[in-house]
Amino acid sequence: MAKALFLDIDGVLNSNFWNDSHQKEISDGTLVDEEKIKILASLVKRTNAKIILHSGWRFWIDYELRPLGTEAERLVEMLAKEDLFIDGVTPDLTTEEIRETKKFSLVKADEILLWLKQHSDITEWVVLDDLDLHSVKIDQHQVKTDPTIGLTLEDIEKAEKILEGLISG
Repeated sequence: MAKALFLDIDGVLNSNFWNDSHQKEISDGTLVDEEKIKILASLVKRTNAKIILHSGWRFWIDYELRPLGTEAERLVEMLAKEDLFIDGVTPDLTTEEIRETKKFSLVKADEILLWLKQHSDITEWVVLDDLDLHSVKIDQHQVKTDPTIGLTLEDIEKAEKILEGLISG
């Protein structure tokens, strides 16, 4: 029984209130909160879920899942400290208009569903994202984080129940 955790970064592994002295960097998505990584690690270790990056950060990861820039290197290093690794990334269904307007939430659900279609071994899955992904099917599997605080222990508890098939989002 394989499980997948679709991970967004901004608003999940960082937040506007992570560190008062780093507001600009957090808002720009260049820093990740180490405490949020530790919370995530507890979920992954208890459920054995594969981490699938569905964040815009996936564009900083190459096809062999190696980081392409400083921010991604930092993210991969922080994950590795907790023995976590990115197992895959969702496909890119964005258009030029979506990229220009930064309305990525309009295609994120389709990207996740396409990834799931391509990986039929996944039996349980959860989405951690701070955005509304405009999909009833995704809603049943999503834990929507509060972008002002990011991932919480309550979010992790709900995600674990979804991954264990006990509840839907």
